[in-house]
Amino acid sequence: MIRVILAVLFVALFLILSLPIQLVLLIVGKFNPIAKKKASLAIVSWAFNVVSFICGIKKTVIGEENVPKDKAVLYVGNHRSIFDIVVAYPRVPGPTGFISKKEVLKVPLLNIWMIFLDCLFLDRKDIRKGLEMILSAIDKVKSGISIFIYPEGTRNKTDAPMGDFHKGSFKIAQKTDCPIIPVVINHSRDIFENHSPFIKPAHVTLEYCKPIIMSELSKEDQKNIDGYVKKIMEETYIKNEQ
Repeated sequence: MIRVILAVLFVALFLILSLPIQLVLLIVGKFNPIAKKKASLAIVSWAFNVVSFICGIKKTVIGEENVPKDKAVLYVGNHRSIFDIVVAYPRVPGPTGFISKKEVLKVPLLNIWMIFLDCLFLDRKDIRKGLEMILSAIDKVKSGISIFIYPEGTRNKTDAPMGDFHKGSFKIAQKTDCPIIPVVINHSRDIFENHSPFIKPAHVTLEYCKPIIMSELSKEDQKNIDGYVKKIMEETYIKNEQ
């Protein structure tokens, strides 16, 4: 329980004490938006790394060389734990926005950091707003900002490697032809969900699969891109689960 208390305490203190930093970054952003994005990424990545340290999370990272450093990409991740973002976000090499559920906007101070980091918020009950969010994500990728999405739509709480992928998640890559980077995380549920409400040390594997370029696929694979990517990710997940 001590790890839970320390993690919650650190996050609360970080959000409160970082308010002056947010104000400074808000001013910086008016003159140098890129500097604001880079600083926000560095600060939040540091905070996530501290949380990982407190929780005793060790990481094995595979295939990081597969992530392009000179262009925006669409990260596609499997989602099994609330710690998936804590594990994955500090590894992104450039400005990256996560697609999150709109309810997160209600969390004070955290919502400001997420907006600074180009995160987008999905209203699952409003199809029109969902389409508007996808269009916003497409614009961000075209402007050089990567997007990280969980195509399952919610955490997978079953014993199956992954849930069904939503085909609409891939429209960002279809409209921009940006590389799709499958990101597969194993053992993240061992941190918290498998023994809630306790946090226990865990060894997590994070693998970046080879980039997928939509325009280089066959017409059939483009049409069934959700199944194509899911197959690659499931094979990777099963390999790393052994």
